[in-house]
Amino acid sequence: MFANLTGWHALIVVAVVVLLFGATRLPALARGVGQSVRILQKEVRGGHRDGEPLPDDRDDD
Repeated sequence: MFANLTGWHALIVVAVVVLLFGATRLPALARGVGQSVRILQKEVRGGHRDGEPLPDDRDDD
């Protein structure tokens, strides 16, 4: 299905993402996706136990 993808396809996808989200919001979007992937990987590996705070659940008083 994805065997015929070329560099032009990737360029078009990047252009559409930039148009949809804007260049200023892309770093925040990428950071959020990265954090979500890390949390998902940690959960899959069994690294999170009930009662432990997630990385975003901290008290910044």
